[in-house]
Amino acid sequence: MKPTPFSTSMTDFDAVKLVVANPSDVLDWSYGEVTKPETINYRTQKPERDGLFCERIFGPVKDINPHDVKYKGVRSREAAVDKNGELVTKSIVRRERMGHITLAAPVAHIWFLRGTPSPIGLLLNITVKNLERVVYFASYVIINVDEDKRSQLLADAEAELEAAKVAIKVRFEKLAEDESADVKNLAVEQSKELDEITEDYLVKKQQLDSLVASGLISETDYRNLPDSYQDIVEVGMGGMAIQRLLDEINLDDLIKTLSEEVDGTKGQRKKKLMKRLKMLESMNSAGIDPGSMCISILPVIPPDLRPMVQLTGGRFATSDMNDLYRRVINRNNRLKKLVDLNAPEVIRRNEQRMLQEAVDALIDNSAARSGRAVSATGGRRRLKSLSDMLKGKQGRFRQNLLGKRVDYSGRSVIVAGPELKI
Repeated sequence: MKPTPFSTSMTDFDAVKLVVANPSDVLDWSYGEVTKPETINYRTQKPERDGLFCERIFGPVKDINPHDVKYKGVRSREAAVDKNGELVTKSIVRRERMGHITLAAPVAHIWFLRGTPSPIGLLLNITVKNLERVVYFASYVIINVDEDKRSQLLADAEAELEAAKVAIKVRFEKLAEDESADVKNLAVEQSKELDEITEDYLVKKQQLDSLVASGLISETDYRNLPDSYQDIVEVGMGGMAIQRLLDEINLDDLIKTLSEEVDGTKGQRKKKLMKRLKMLESMNSAGIDPGSMCISILPVIPPDLRPMVQLTGGRFATSDMNDLYRRVINRNNRLKKLVDLNAPEVIRRNEQRMLQEAVDALIDNSAARSGRAVSATGGRRRLKSLSDMLKGKQGRFRQNLLGKRVDYSGRSVIVAGPELKI
């Protein structure tokens, strides 16, 4: 969603349009990258540099005098500047200026993964259950298949089968020429051998036929594939694999293919195709890039929208959003370190899964996988995520934006008027 710059004056508008933000949009909104999970220094009581309340990124905590000597020259690097390089003097900008976090690995956006129907599922023609298995590193998804090599392997398997059949037939014919041979037993043995080689061929054919783009394959099945079969496919797990599949989608070509397919089908299958086609056409007309449904640059909302307040006695009360952002930053930094150290694949995968879960909880903690929702210290309540702040009766829209306080309001049961004609 693309926000408009902060302004105190009212602006006339005809309509509001919501579109999926791509990484370049997020970078345009951002005034700097948040790389540290810290908020406020406990000694100085000032925001930590490059942290979640950094003054250089989000603007000054208090209004400043632009003529102050300490904001001249080298020291000005600590102060916030706008897009033109001018010093920012008003603290109100902390309600407007956003930051960003560059993720070490792309993650799937939970709204598009878990929606009803799932937009990513409709795009890739994969069920939500199977999508979750890929996103949370329980199964591989096939990204690419070399069709020429697969056809060649299938032809080779057929040729091997025919050659083996001929060899068995010739061998048993020679054995049957011996007068002392038991022809009946030889026929049974020949039939048994033919069945065995046919079964081997059918297993190979089934393995090759199952290797299709966007198809799922368990880690065990993939490891059990012959090396020649592994060479013809490219597989992946997690948000990175989903993003690769989404990036390779050409909406125009897919819409054309599905339109032709719809004309030749009927019944339940036609309904499913129509639902998929409708969403693809909507995305195409809105100019939405399918790859934007995965997050590689995560926006950080302004600090005044997730405040931290000092209570009497020196303690701090903070918004749940800060705890959720802190989890994301910690896991992201740990994953970056593991990648730099070239850690084993299994360790990196586990960290990527944890990063995915942290971003899920940040965006929509109530929709996070069962048992994966993040609770406050002590586990008494769930932390309020971005979605929880917006939706429902206590959300920003119904609680603050749409509701109007009026004098002399009353409560009454709504009943039909006595003169109502039905």
